[in-house]
Amino acid sequence: MIKAGTTEERGEQILEVFDTAFGTLLQADPTAFQTKFRKMAASAFAFYRGTACLFYADLDGERNEGPFQNERTSRVWMHGDLHAENFGTYMNANGRLLFNVNDFDEAYVGPFTWDLKRFAASVALLGYSKAFSDAQITTLVTTYATAYRERIRALASGAPENEPPALTLDTARGPVLDALRDARANTRFGLLGTMTEIRDWERRFTPGGGAIELDKDTRATVLDAFDAYLETLPHGEARDRPGAHRVKDVVGRRGIGIGSAGLPSYNILLEGHSDALENDLVIYMKQAQTPAVSQHITDRAVRDYFQHEGHRTVISQRALQAHADPWLGWTELNGSGQLVAEVSPYAVDLDWSDLADPAEIAQVTADLGRATAAMHAAADEAESGHSLVPFSTERAIDEVIGADEEGFTTMLVDFAHDYGATARRDHQIFVDLFRNGRIRGV
Repeated sequence: MIKAGTTEERGEQILEVFDTAFGTLLQADPTAFQTKFRKMAASAFAFYRGTACLFYADLDGERNEGPFQNERTSRVWMHGDLHAENFGTYMNANGRLLFNVNDFDEAYVGPFTWDLKRFAASVALLGYSKAFSDAQITTLVTTYATAYRERIRALASGAPENEPPALTLDTARGPVLDALRDARANTRFGLLGTMTEIRDWERRFTPGGGAIELDKDTRATVLDAFDAYLETLPHGEARDRPGAHRVKDVVGRRGIGIGSAGLPSYNILLEGHSDALENDLVIYMKQAQTPAVSQHITDRAVRDYFQHEGHRTVISQRALQAHADPWLGWTELNGSGQLVAEVSPYAVDLDWSDLADPAEIAQVTADLGRATAAMHAAADEAESGHSLVPFSTERAIDEVIGADEEGFTTMLVDFAHDYGATARRDHQIFVDLFRNGRIRGV
């Protein structure tokens, strides 16, 4: 649990957790972490987004505690970094635009309540930033908990008539529908225009803008890794279409975002489904990171299940996201696991900046509660292709919540307020540590 103590003691704990979580990458690319930490300094929510490692260090020891955790509910596929900004749109393998959870870099197997607690605390932080009262924040978290519980109950029933609809252009409303409409207005051709140009009658990546030209040996190594990745794709159009894998260009990139600081990555330009230049597509290959939650899960069967972090990320995403990106796969590069997927023009994140009306935010929060439940329930679908969680997740969760529904909501509300206050305090401590040069290596 959260260690009580003075500001100085908490600061030392933050430094210790950061050194364990970021030390190796920070030494390799301190400039990227300067950028990451400055972004985290901007707000308590930005700090919270970048510190899943601290969150799980605070929860360490809770895995088998509480009325909602047992042998099954402590071992479900979890997102690992579930906060209010990790939701958005994507085009699934069936060509449908969906709104759902995104960004599975931290996904793992552990207690379902950890996902819900991380989300609830993010709601408290967002609500505080919009000057909502404690009572209004309580209402939002309660709305999320209720929507999650109702969706889990419906999914656990197993009756086709109770199958809740996904969030699509036909079923979504409000800001979620706006995000889906924005995604629908995008095109691959438009995305290509921001990343590529036509040179010598062929499409190539545009120099500059973060693109790094590769030397001959590095390019060959990346292409070898790309060939190995193709073998991890499920059979379907992405894998089996003739000519779909002709590489036109490759460039390097280096992550400088809150979650990707210091991680090397590559963009690969592929021939589209015809000779026309407007339907080429871009694939990214990035080094997968060790999920923060894995440091606090001791189950050897979980640890030994994955070949490497790239394999873990992909298997987890396929488990948690029904009909995932057909280009989603993994490979290995220079001894490190890699995540590979399409740079999609149809990925639009939910924008909270213009949301101010409590009723509208409550509507969105309910949608996210239902999306969270659908994500947890998707992991026992046969098509996810795994055997690590061989039971009905939604039935296991429904059973433990049903035993104490009021206590379930109270747990999330209390945690949201308590950890929201902790994160706001930690943010100020972090800013002082950073600006006074106390974070090692930056």
